Amino acid sequence: MAIKRISDEPAYVLHRYDWSESSLILEVFTRHYGRIALVAKGAKKPSSSFRPVLLPLQPLHVAYGGDAEIRTLRSAEWQGGHVMPTGDALLSGYYLNELLMTLLARDDPHAVLFDVYAHVVEIIASEHGEALQGALRTFELLLLREVGFLPRLDAQTMTLGALMPDVQYVLVPEGGLRQAHGEDRTSLSGAQWLRLHSAIRADAPFTTTLRACAELMGPLKPQLRALLHYHCGVKTLRTRQMMIDIQAL
Repeated sequence: MAIKRISDEPAYVLHRYDWSESSLILEVFTRHYGRIALVAKGAKKPSSSFRPVLLPLQPLHVAYGGDAEIRTLRSAEWQGGHVMPTGDALLSGYYLNELLMTLLARDDPHAVLFDVYAHVVEIIASEHGEALQGALRTFELLLLREVGFLPRLDAQTMTLGALMPDVQYVLVPEGGLRQAHGEDRTSLSGAQWLRLHSAIRADAPFTTTLRACAELMGPLKPQLRALLHYHCGVKTLRTRQMMIDIQAL
């Protein structure tokens, strides 16, 4: 059987592990092949050309080969564009990577999601505050939709009843979208959920969803967080706990 060789593939490093004294195992998000595992032989050596480029949140083009679960990295070229984020922006990037590592199966292509990730990384590297928060909410929504965990946002999940524009609805992990009750702390109107539904289904979902999220970040954030934690099987993601611990200091 011929060894499969891939070249000039757009990619980002999500995570890296020590494999030996001189090599690394990489979890990489590629545009056409999804999340894959690569071994970067000799990447820890001072003379290795891999050392300055195998960093998270940096746009790369990679070449690799092999037919095993872990392929062999042949080359990696930095595509430029922005410097490494720092501070809260860096933690936000790690948060994106943790979500991808947890929710994406290996070798499952998501080209649309890759492009959304690239957009958000650009914003992380250059923006703060409202723009960054809007980009994170946009990524969460589109990630949940891509992996099939986001219920329809134009109907109540259990009854499939149409949303009423002036009625409040809440997104709950166990039941999807339902009418809000008195004990619900956050909710959105039917008109707001319908606007999000249209945005994520548009031809350019990143731009339209980012615009739709701009006025909804306060009530939307806790609902998406609860849904993500539910499907990730954790009470708190590690990167979020790190943010909390740093803020406490």
